Amino acid sequence: MNIIIRKEQEKDYKEVETVTREAFWNHHSPGCDEHYLVHIMRNSPAFVKELDYVAVDDNRIVGNIMYIETYIFGDDNKKYPVLCFGPVSVLPEYQGKGIGSKLIEHTKIIAKDLGYKAILIFGDPEFYKRVGFVGAQTYSIGTWQNTYAVPLLACELVAGALAECKGRFFEGEIYEIDKEKSEAFDKNFALKEKVSGLPSQKRFLELVSMNKPRL
Repeated sequence: MNIIIRKEQEKDYKEVETVTREAFWNHHSPGCDEHYLVHIMRNSPAFVKELDYVAVDDNRIVGNIMYIETYIFGDDNKKYPVLCFGPVSVLPEYQGKGIGSKLIEHTKIIAKDLGYKAILIFGDPEFYKRVGFVGAQTYSIGTWQNTYAVPLLACELVAGALAECKGRFFEGEIYEIDKEKSEAFDKNFALKEKVSGLPSQKRFLELVSMNKPRL
């Protein structure tokens, strides 16, 4: 493979949405909403277009990553701006080849150059620890519900950036998906079977249950 990382272009939108759908279909739950999230994210005021990239193999888009600006609400009642990415998508047949990691590492460098200091996400620690993420609890950062959650992960782009940011992370309203609108949007794509009980779905449920009060 000769993977090229480049900016997403308007002509790519439908293909990127299809790639995202393929990447996440039945992964967390039966079906998925991530392709709808990609669709609406581009028009969000929080969207960071400078960090919207695709991975290309032989003129075929095989992966993508998108970011928004969001914040930590500190225990000192101050807001600390941070980035959040997601979805980061790779076609199933291209997964396990380092493409997701390349997209993350490529955009981390650009994000730092743009002046951003840290990234927070929800994800599987087993994957994201490979690209510099640690549990947000390391920095005394919890969810907006004021819990410590195992899938809440953080990465400093500037050393020490999160040292004084103890508080609660707010992922952003864009991630509060309207299920009816998502289902309607999905009708624009080829019919796919929804399957339940898959190992990835069990892993997702396991991760989201791993939290404790933030005292």
